Amino acid sequence: MAGTGAPTDTDEVNTFAVELRRWRDVRGHSRATLAKAMGYDRSYVSKVESGSERPSEAFAAHAETALRAGGALRAAFRDYEAHRPTRTRPPVESGESAAAGSLVVDHDDATLRYDDGVYRLTQRRRLVNGGNEPISRYLIRISVDRYPGDPQRSNRLYSEDPLTWEEIGLRAWHGQGRANPMDWTAHHDRAAFKEVWLLFAGEHGHFPLYPGEACWIEYEYTVSEAHWGNWFQRAVRLPTRTLSVCLDFPSELAPVVWGLHTSMTAQAMPFATAITRADLAEDTSERHVFSWSCADPPLHARYRLEWDFRRHTGNPARPPARPSAVMAALGIAQDGDPTLRRTAARFDLPAEAEDARRVVAALNSAAERVAKAHTFGKGMGIAAPQIGIDRAAAIVRTPDGEAITLFNPTIIEHSGEVDEQYEGCLSFFDVRGQVPRAHIIDVEHTTIEGTTRITRFERGLARLVAHEVDHLHGALYTDHMRDGSTPIPVEQYRGTGTTWKY
Repeated sequence: MAGTGAPTDTDEVNTFAVELRRWRDVRGHSRATLAKAMGYDRSYVSKVESGSERPSEAFAAHAETALRAGGALRAAFRDYEAHRPTRTRPPVESGESAAAGSLVVDHDDATLRYDDGVYRLTQRRRLVNGGNEPISRYLIRISVDRYPGDPQRSNRLYSEDPLTWEEIGLRAWHGQGRANPMDWTAHHDRAAFKEVWLLFAGEHGHFPLYPGEACWIEYEYTVSEAHWGNWFQRAVRLPTRTLSVCLDFPSELAPVVWGLHTSMTAQAMPFATAITRADLAEDTSERHVFSWSCADPPLHARYRLEWDFRRHTGNPARPPARPSAVMAALGIAQDGDPTLRRTAARFDLPAEAEDARRVVAALNSAAERVAKAHTFGKGMGIAAPQIGIDRAAAIVRTPDGEAITLFNPTIIEHSGEVDEQYEGCLSFFDVRGQVPRAHIIDVEHTTIEGTTRITRFERGLARLVAHEVDHLHGALYTDHMRDGSTPIPVEQYRGTGTTWKY
């Protein structure tokens, strides 16, 4: 290989080449069409993919954009350049066995596109039969939720206006391309979700997936925005080697996207890897395509992407919106909303664990939206009534990034010194008020498993938690201010972005 510019370690060469070949396969490109999309010569793309030519950083960047790989190709290139084993693994070839008795998803790729009030999902999976029996059908689930975290409102919507098969327009195919349609049959038909058996059969007869074999399946359906909210979740129900998602939105809507990783617990954390954005031009419009991927996601993990369409007017003469108006636009209930003055309904845990998780997911989504609009040097919190949900749940994010979730919390003891510091509230964010609070509070709360616990919080964290517990009992910080003390306009407040002082 002397003189070719390629490393002598063929394993290192194959690191990037295998990942490039994988993503070309996922996106349905030939080498020629990929080369055209990247602006490279076809022969150069072929040589890189075969491992006989060394890729450049620019090549990797162009491939990443063209294939919308969510950072996977950049990561593979960095590993290749650093001469260390790749974090990704080659696709399972036909005949390679996975865990005995199991179906493995070698690659799970979803593209969700929004146009004129309609979402279109295209789902592609490469399945590997690692068991001992042929597989003749595959179960999929089509689930929608217009109001995540508010099950009563969602149930009312779908009771009055159920999701229909006509709206979905489900189609499915087997193998590469769309030459081999798959038959399907309904398994469950509910107002808010459908479960479907995709059959390894079609107009050309039966084509079961035999032990040791692998194949691609693809299916597509549509859902109107009246039925589907601004979220998309991938749940890992089978052993999966690579998970990838693309969100394709019109740029004129000014979309902003973020992601949360959840598990069977109530905790939710931002994605460990970044969501990337590519700006693409179509015939008469511009698109923002957000891509994300991860390798070897753990079983039962849930990856939730959410977005906000910010329709900017672009009018420089228009005055900036008041902080309270910004928060209202982000879905935060404002002072005067009767929900803020009611005691929130407690959860019966663990019986209502799934509802509790949905509420926490909605709270974390709201926190992500709010955090993009304002800097919180002292930490932040949101209680369920502030997003219109009358349930006793709240989240707190500390200045150092710790996430705390509380169900059914009640302060049972105050102790230590009492000091007075400024607080702000998302439900009337135009002002700040000085509030006396104890340095130490003991809070009784319930875990998602139904266990009652008592947790002690101190100083700044005690203040954050006490503020959110107040919300769940129908109180606002103004209720605790000294007689004669009134909030000041936010323009006069000088503590934005700073930490608590003790």
